[in-house]
Amino acid sequence: MNEWIFPVLFLVPVLSSIPIALAYRREDIVRKLPPVSVAGIFISLVCSLYILFHEEFMDKSFSYEWIPQLGIDMVLRIDYLSASMGVITALIAFIIAVYGLDYMKDDYRLPWYWFFFNLFTASMLLVVYSDNLFLLFVGWEGLGIASWGLIGHWYRDDDDITFVGVPERRLGPLKLWWPPSLGGWRAISTIRFGDVPMFLAIAAIWMLSEGHNLNISEIDWESLFLKAGTAGTIIIFTMFLLGLFTKSAQLPFSEWLMTAMTGPTTVSALLHSATMVAAGAFVFIKVSWYIKPWHLHDVPGLEFVYMFVLFVGLISALYGALVATGMLERKVLLAASTMSSLGLMFGTAAASYWIHPDGINLALLVAFWYMAVHAFAKATLFLVSGHLIHATHGRFSEGDSEFAMKMKPAFAATVIATTFLVGIPPLTAYWVKSAMDHVFEHLIEHGMLLPFLLLISASLCYSAILARFLSLNFFRGGRPHHEHVEGCPLMKLGYLMMVSVVFILLYVIFTHEETHEFVAAGLALSSMAVGIAVTIAYIGAVFKPRIETLSKIGTFFNDRMLLPALNDVISPAIGFSVAKAVNIGNRGIDAFCNTKVMPALFDMMSRAIRAIQTGYLKDYTKIVLGIVMFFLIMGALWGVMP
Repeated sequence: MNEWIFPVLFLVPVLSSIPIALAYRREDIVRKLPPVSVAGIFISLVCSLYILFHEEFMDKSFSYEWIPQLGIDMVLRIDYLSASMGVITALIAFIIAVYGLDYMKDDYRLPWYWFFFNLFTASMLLVVYSDNLFLLFVGWEGLGIASWGLIGHWYRDDDDITFVGVPERRLGPLKLWWPPSLGGWRAISTIRFGDVPMFLAIAAIWMLSEGHNLNISEIDWESLFLKAGTAGTIIIFTMFLLGLFTKSAQLPFSEWLMTAMTGPTTVSALLHSATMVAAGAFVFIKVSWYIKPWHLHDVPGLEFVYMFVLFVGLISALYGALVATGMLERKVLLAASTMSSLGLMFGTAAASYWIHPDGINLALLVAFWYMAVHAFAKATLFLVSGHLIHATHGRFSEGDSEFAMKMKPAFAATVIATTFLVGIPPLTAYWVKSAMDHVFEHLIEHGMLLPFLLLISASLCYSAILARFLSLNFFRGGRPHHEHVEGCPLMKLGYLMMVSVVFILLYVIFTHEETHEFVAAGLALSSMAVGIAVTIAYIGAVFKPRIETLSKIGTFFNDRMLLPALNDVISPAIGFSVAKAVNIGNRGIDAFCNTKVMPALFDMMSRAIRAIQTGYLKDYTKIVLGIVMFFLIMGALWGVMP
């Protein structure tokens, strides 16, 4: 067995970035070393492809001794999900890295960038292939620290093009602009809020599982949930989900995703395609793959958990799509649409509870395939956005048809990526979205009409916002104030390579057995009707990206329905209030123990003791006789009491 491939897969990207990190003082050397970092990611891509196409790895676990005192080993599992997701992650990271050779070539902080970029890629691959929850959490934390380094990469805050929001804009105490340094802090602080309960949930799973097992594919989940009881199941699963929701920016933890756009576009593309924000949805799909909740309807509390995820995901999907309708910043619009897509992934995966499969659960398969299509299409749009920002020297959408003709590769890639992602028949996402519609139609049979309505509403809004992105940047966004369309061959190559994969995915859907239900669902009349509605919404938004009479609503949506107030006003106010109360309590304890009460009491006692220390025997005799008389009197009184 070729077990050597796993150390190479995880370690080579990090090791290949060390030379540029060590050479940070030598500018002449630093400028020559980025291809070495890219080569490390390419090696990981080759390893992931080798794993995918060699049957000897499939449906097998590979274990390495790690913490024997706790019975925790490094366990990697190759199954349908991890084998495919590993290739998706490595391929997207490699293409973005190639793009970054052009995009970041004049950057002032290349050693920092490439080290964290490669660490990020390696961490995501560890999350993808890990079967052990504790090992997965190590990769999870690697994603967190690397995201902080990448989002806050332009730490100087000296260029308006790196900000999110309109500088100096306020609504009362709420600031509606964010610099890169704050974007990185917002990301890591929000993610940390979910990581702590997630770690505690993993510890609880270790305590409750048979033999203290943390391997996702080996845990007897039914026994664990029954041992935990109704309340325990809900608490443990919800704590675990907090980590997934914060990482994947589901409500109310979505704000960090918008302000993460302060980072370089390569970072935005990497975070929002198949890596960090997809990690939460992927882990939920993976855990559900082995929990098999459709067989555990007798486990109390589990239905509540999956119902909770279903509605959090769908409401987040609709929220993300709505707020994007009012946004003009290229990358922030795409970020909001990513939040919407992630919500659909969570909601669809949660629907697996009510789907009873013969083989692979259709809901989980659809959620994963939607993740794959979204990854390449959305990465394409982010890379195009970076090229547009470079060409126009602006982060707000602008561009007309003449500009589109000067940016033909970017224009073509945007048309393909948007149409193939929104669900227009007969393009790639249409077949996946049709299967998604089929899953939610099944929920109607269980008396749940609302999820289906939320899905259709989110899908129509989603189609409109991506069409709006196309229109405002290439048709109806006005003449750009600056044009620099020359050069950048690797940037063009990057998004053209990325968008070409959606054609490959379309071919796979029609040729692979596990996706034959996608094709059947796409041929249903109900799916065709939804596809036509999505197409109409797309065409309408292309020709009418702005509606002046709805400008106030658009501004409200652009302000993310004032949800930033939760992060920047309400939560800090609560935090400072708690800190103030704790400080008052600390001062009270300090006064009681150290400065006032106890010192005064001991001072009184010492004065009293010094007062009786006269040195005369008669005084000590009087004191002893007084004490004796006191106890005699108390004894006499005690004796006469009934």
